[in-house]
Amino acid sequence: MKSLLLLIAAAPLALAVPANAQSMQNMPGMNMPMAQPPAKKKPAARPARQAKRATAAKPPRRPAPTTRRAPAAKPKPAAHGMSGMGAMPGMDMPASRLPAAPDAHAGHDMSSMPGMATPEAAGGAMKHDMPGMNMPSDTGGQPMQHDMSSMPGMSMAGHGAGGTSLAPGNAPAPPPPSDHYADRIYGNGEMAASRTMLHNEHGGSSTSMILFNLAEYQVRNGRDGYRWDGEAWFGKDLDRFVIKTEGEGAFREGVDSAEVQALYSRALDPYWNVQAGVRYDFKPNPSRTYATIGIEGVAPYWFETEAALFLSNKGEVLGRIEGYYDQRITQRLILQPRVELNLSAQNVPETRIGSGLSNAELGLRLRYEVRREFAPYIGVSYDRKFGQTADYARADGKDVKATSFVIGVRTWF
Repeated sequence: MKSLLLLIAAAPLALAVPANAQSMQNMPGMNMPMAQPPAKKKPAARPARQAKRATAAKPPRRPAPTTRRAPAAKPKPAAHGMSGMGAMPGMDMPASRLPAAPDAHAGHDMSSMPGMATPEAAGGAMKHDMPGMNMPSDTGGQPMQHDMSSMPGMSMAGHGAGGTSLAPGNAPAPPPPSDHYADRIYGNGEMAASRTMLHNEHGGSSTSMILFNLAEYQVRNGRDGYRWDGEAWFGKDLDRFVIKTEGEGAFREGVDSAEVQALYSRALDPYWNVQAGVRYDFKPNPSRTYATIGIEGVAPYWFETEAALFLSNKGEVLGRIEGYYDQRITQRLILQPRVELNLSAQNVPETRIGSGLSNAELGLRLRYEVRREFAPYIGVSYDRKFGQTADYARADGKDVKATSFVIGVRTWF
């Protein structure tokens, strides 16, 4: 008799085990606690007490099969696999509200759960319409399939695309606004003058600059001299009027060479300008006037570069290439290597210039910027004449090459 009572008490737990295997705790994105209500409510205790009373009243009678199966017919939270869903938002499900299921494996009827709508059952199983979840009905006794394509952040094949998963289109961009927001507050064209000023300050205004890259005293062996190289310009970003000048000389001997150029400069891009104009040489005598065309700008790696061709009024063709680079040691201490090459297409005895590479100057100057506009420097300069130009210098009793210690100032304003 005691064995019979234990079997009757364990029957509900044995029926709950296979049904609980269909719990949704293993669904992606759903964490459900383990089924606890059956242990707390102890539904098997009441049938056990009824069995004791029946045995005490009629000891010889054996309980009817329907009496033993009655507890199994009552819906239990564990039998529907929903014991751990009470903690989900909007899914508080007391066991008394769950309908009875004809079979633990037939499916789950959740139509009575808050926030759930269940359409028609198909194939002996029910479709669960949980908030944010699409679950098609089970068919043919197969395990329940869960369609979670409508859950936030999940996209499944066969469903419409949305958000950033839309296919790219070819619609034109919307037109830019033609009005000005400030005109909504300040009427009668009061902002027109401000827009004109803004335009002038961002590329439409005229500016100017005067720069002397070299203005130095040269200490040589018994023949000290001087040298300058500078330019000035006035204009806008695209179009400018430029004046360049350079020359050198020796103390007690006068100016050896001096020239000035007046050029029109046109920007080709943000780094390069093309220039054209005239050049006039004051020295050496006789003086010459040249038509000039050239280019200047910033080469890759920030090399300041100039190149020009000169055609004289006598038909003589000259050329010049020069460049320098500012190597910053600190924010104020800067080392500047510099090179200048002069060339000629023919011999010009009147001006003592030979064909080919006529002369070259290599320099290295270290300056300190007391202010950006004022930077004294020291350095060394090496000058060398070549070819027929060197022969003209020897015939005139001048040095072919010279090394000078230089001290000067680089300034602009």
